[in-house]
Amino acid sequence: MRLTKQRKIILDRLKKTTSHPTAVEVYDEVRSQMPNISLGTVYRNLDILSRQGMIRKIETCGEQKRFDGNIDPHLHIMCTDCGCVRDVHDELNLDLDDLTSIKTDFKITGLRLELLGICPGCASDK
Repeated sequence: MRLTKQRKIILDRLKKTTSHPTAVEVYDEVRSQMPNISLGTVYRNLDILSRQGMIRKIETCGEQKRFDGNIDPHLHIMCTDCGCVRDVHDELNLDLDDLTSIKTDFKITGLRLELLGICPGCASDK
């Protein structure tokens, strides 16, 4: 994969944020550096970068896909009120080998776990 100017800018933006933006939010950010970039180009490049393992596509957080520039293993927590997504850096003591007792004909290759809660901003509003 060639790291085009568009991909480099998108990747740099994602590496500098911890907000787990949607594709539209990435598009809005990238337009400040590349005013002529299209939303379709952003979507396409986010897909390519995630398939190449350079970013993470978070498909379980709410209705919209979000993107994470941090590809190190970590959990996410989503606010059920406002939809914000944050990293959780505490280690979880789950091992894929522990899942071998699950009765399925699938070969288990991964695990997605999403934590849900109410963020401090939403909690203080109540």
